[in-house]
Amino acid sequence: MTRWIALLRAVNVGGTGKLPMAELKAMAEALGFAQVRTYIASGNLLFESHLSEAAIKAALESRLAQYAGKPVGVLVRTVAEMAAVAAANPFADAPGNRVVAIFLDAPPGAETLAQVRHQKDERLALGAREIYVHYGAGMADSKLVIPAAKSGTARNLNSVARLAAMAAEPGWSRAGPDQLPAPLA
Repeated sequence: MTRWIALLRAVNVGGTGKLPMAELKAMAEALGFAQVRTYIASGNLLFESHLSEAAIKAALESRLAQYAGKPVGVLVRTVAEMAAVAAANPFADAPGNRVVAIFLDAPPGAETLAQVRHQKDERLALGAREIYVHYGAGMADSKLVIPAAKSGTARNLNSVARLAAMAAEPGWSRAGPDQLPAPLA
């Protein structure tokens, strides 16, 4: 079985509304995923499955649409891919809570950076299937618009690193929900 990480779009942030992580875990188990765990209440799911990335995405999006009554985007990565996202951070000199990776289904196009609007002190870089953003003075006052990110979902680099580390741990799948590692500081 392959270990996977699924990132839900717009969970607990408005849009699709609230989704208790216990409900998300139950949905994933009902779909046949094994060793299912969640990480913080923002739609991060770790599990094992024999299915392909496309099949996992389709199954989760279908089930979530039934639950929410509207589409909920899901981005899926292997453990190795998530570790590569963390390792490729072009802004490693910045605090992890000020840098996000915006996960996409496909590689960002060459025009991605040229289409960005309202950029002030933010720095951007393209990844394999991600857009990295360093929010200089912080996200609160940013007016940054990234058209290519419309169907993506962002996680700060602290969360990316924690998800990669959790999924790579040999015993993660046997840990109880209250035995999962604490978030990085």
